[in-house]
Order: sequence, then C-alpha cells, then structure tokens
Amino acid sequence: MSTTETVHDRIGHTTAQLAPRLWDVAQELHRHPELAFEERRAAALLGKELEGEGFTVERGVAGMETAFTARAGNGDGPCVALLLEYDALPGIGHACGHNLIAGAGLGAALALRQAMPEIDGSLLVVGTPAEEGGGGKAIEVDAGVFDGVDAALMFHPGVYSWSSAPLTAQVQYRVGFHGRAAHPTGNPTEGRDALAALIQLFHTLAVTQRRLPEGSHVQGIITEGGKATNIVPEYAEGRFGLRGLTGTLLDELIAELTRAAEGVALATGTGVELAQVSTRYEHFRNSDVLSAAFAGHLAHTGMTVGEPTPGVYLGSSDIGNVSARVPAIHPFVAILGPDESDHTPRFAEAAGGPAGRRAMLAAAEALARTAADVLLRPELGGRAWSELRRKEAAGR
Repeated sequence: MSTTETVHDRIGHTTAQLAPRLWDVAQELHRHPELAFEERRAAALLGKELEGEGFTVERGVAGMETAFTARAGNGDGPCVALLLEYDALPGIGHACGHNLIAGAGLGAALALRQAMPEIDGSLLVVGTPAEEGGGGKAIEVDAGVFDGVDAALMFHPGVYSWSSAPLTAQVQYRVGFHGRAAHPTGNPTEGRDALAALIQLFHTLAVTQRRLPEGSHVQGIITEGGKATNIVPEYAEGRFGLRGLTGTLLDELIAELTRAAEGVALATGTGVELAQVSTRYEHFRNSDVLSAAFAGHLAHTGMTVGEPTPGVYLGSSDIGNVSARVPAIHPFVAILGPDESDHTPRFAEAAGGPAGRRAMLAAAEALARTAADVLLRPELGGRAWSELRRKEAAGR
C-alpha cells in the first residue's frame, strides 16, 4: 500500500512530466475563448484527455450540454472532486483565467491517477460550465452531482495569493412598476408615472445602502423607462444585483428590496412585481482544514498563499453553492500584482503567459497532493466535515 509521502513524491514527478501537455491544453483554451460554441470544444478536449487516462466520462450531465463528469477508483472509500472551469468573457476572452483552472484541475487529475493507479475511493472530475453568470455549479449541486463527495477542490488565478476566497452570496431581481399612461399636459392628473416610481425606489435604496453591513450591497440599472417624452410611462423596469456577506444577510436584503418596492408602489399609486432573474450564488464557506493542506503543498512548489485582506471582497461565484453542501476550497494564486485587476485585457494576457503557466502547474501539484491526502487519510475528510457543520450551524 502506498504511503502518503510516496504518493506526494510521485505526483511531483508526474506533474513535471505532464507540464508541456497541460500547458498545451491551457493554451488551446486560451486561443479559443469558450463562448457558446467554443465551450463545447473545451468540454470535448478535456473529456478526451481524461478518457485517455482511463477515466469514465459522462457528458451532458445536469441537463447541460457542456457539463461533464469523469470518474476513477473503486468507490470503496472517500470521494474527492476536482473542479474544472472553462468559460470565458465576451470580448476579452480568458480575462478571468479559467483556462488555467481547467489546466490545473486536469493536471491534478492526471497526476493523481498516474501516482495512484489503484484508488480505494473515488476521484471525480467535474466540468463546470457557465460560471460567469450561468451558475453551472449551482445547477450541478441541485442535480446531485456532488452527492457523496467528501472534498471539492479548485484554485483560481488572481491578483492576490490567498488561501481562501472572500466570496459573497448574490442574486439578481427584476422590479417592474405598472402605472397609467397619460398626456403630461393634456390630462396629467390621470397618469400614474411608473418611471417616477422606479426612480424613487433607487433613492430609497440609496438610503438603505448606508446602513448595510460590510460585504453587502445593492446595485441597480434601469432596463425600461418609457417610450416617449410626451407620454407618462405606464411601465418601468429595473434590474438589481444584491450581495450579502452570508446567505442570511442576502435574504434580509431581498426582504428590504421587497418592502421598499411595495412602499414606493403604495406611495405612488402604482403596482409592482418582483421576480428573481438569476441563479442564486451562496456565500463561500472555506474549508480551513483542506486549505491548510493545500497551502502546505503549494509552499512545496515554491509559491505561497496568505490570509485574505480584511474588508476586501472578490465578488460571488457558484462555488459557494458547492461549499454549502461539501467541504470545499477555492484559493487564489496571483498571476498579476495587487494593483491590477481581473476581467481586463492585461489579465487575459497574463493567463496565457509565463506567470499563468507557473501558477497553473504549482496549483495542479498542490491540488493533486491535497486530493491524495483526502483519499489516503479518511480522518482529514472527517475533520473537514465537522468544520463545515460548525460553520453551517453558526451561519458562517
């Protein structure tokens, strides 16, 4: 039976051998940003690589054409999942570095498979499409893809090197006001101005914003505001993005939006309707137990991660939905300095350059070693589950 240290050594050697192949895959994804048609291309490429190493690949999982799973192992033990993102951003390609996430996850899977040909347990690789607004992981969670998983592991390139991800809960709502059309001069008293009601809602929310807790906010845009200047608008609509530091705080913010909209409608004599128009992302619950293991293994490669800067939040992601169900990690590894930003052409360039390659290969090795720890040391998974239940009970 292989010892953990022996497997770690094999993973290191194997990752080094796989490096050119992994970088070729990451570069192929980088050259063809995964929008619509190309996301199918990415899923096909990754699935083919895994099948070639003996994984059993299932395509089109959770009702999504470009989602897939790949499995290895006998199932008699812990189950660890490696998550691969591969979608891109319109106009600026891999400016979120998902090509590196896919390359690192693939590398971890192949290195672990070669280091542990006989796996007592399950190694699950999950292709997770549409993270940028589509909520692919949330859909997979609801479909049961992560049922039975003991650890979900991925990394993300960024402008910070942090052991965990300060990601908030997020959802979007549409708010529509129904008024009554009228001529603003001929019969102004007959009108019920839906646009004025919507603008009043923005003012009300601006007051609400001042007393929201750290990490929570609401941001809105007007999506429909009338057809002509000489007609009192009978319908106006806005779209609002709400973020809460936790899911509970997000629920409170949704209630605030609802009360404000209904109050404005009452005051203006209009009708109002609210509807959720996006997949809800839960806040990320980091597994400190598994993050510590990853950080130690990353340090072995010569790269380090520290603690997040207090008060700095990096948006929201559907990895939060996974972390609400199973112990999960989502560390950031910097490929640009903290004075830069992702979702920019500069970040896209870095995701296809030397800094991206170094981060991807280091993360691949650290993820594979962490996955080996979960498979070979069941007590590690037990501690991670206990920690998750404590955080859930505390609402953190």
